[in-house]
Amino acid sequence: MPARAPRSGWAPALAGALAGAEAGEDLVATGADLAPDTLLDAYALGLFPMGLGGDGRPPLGWWSPDPRGVLPLDGFRETRSLRRSRRALSTTVDEAFAEVVDGCADPSRSGRWITAEVRAAYLRLHRSGHAHSVETRDASGALVGGLYGVVVGGLFAGESMFSRATDASKAALAALVDLLRDDGADGAGRVLDVQWRTDHLASLGVVEIPRAEYLRRLGAAVALPAPPALGGPRRA
Repeated sequence: MPARAPRSGWAPALAGALAGAEAGEDLVATGADLAPDTLLDAYALGLFPMGLGGDGRPPLGWWSPDPRGVLPLDGFRETRSLRRSRRALSTTVDEAFAEVVDGCADPSRSGRWITAEVRAAYLRLHRSGHAHSVETRDASGALVGGLYGVVVGGLFAGESMFSRATDASKAALAALVDLLRDDGADGAGRVLDVQWRTDHLASLGVVEIPRAEYLRRLGAAVALPAPPALGGPRRA
């Protein structure tokens, strides 16, 4: 399957900005828009959007961290306590995308960046089958955590996650790893991008790789089909 061909008028400018980025420079461009094709082209190139103003307001920035945080699918660390938590919780896929985004955008959270415009953009991507959520629910079925991100072929670009109960976001991430590996090839060649490594994410197995290595892996990943549970072809 060929890599995704660019479809937006912004793709050449974004690609040029990335090519000219200095090593260690995370912010590589500003401007453009949040149209679906612009977003999909950006993710396929190795970029993601985040506003430069307070709480994520404009101007719009395009980021490609160097180094990049990724979670190797065979490197996820599931502790015994997380396994216990997962037995008390359940996960679903794409049942409450808007609610997950709203949980991530909770104004009481520090460092929030999801504006109304960003929310609308990812809802459009979800309706077109390119953005997906994993929801965590308690025994009553109430939403207590989750995550969402964008799928381009074999790339899952994680955008944000939230938790209202112990290990709820970790349970969503563990479920996502399982979904990405359930493709008949144990997830070989797929990339789970988390943007930046944090101490919390490192405890779950996230590592840093140079941007050049990330882009090399990305180029191979986007040529793969999406995973079966996230819009890709079903296994026979």
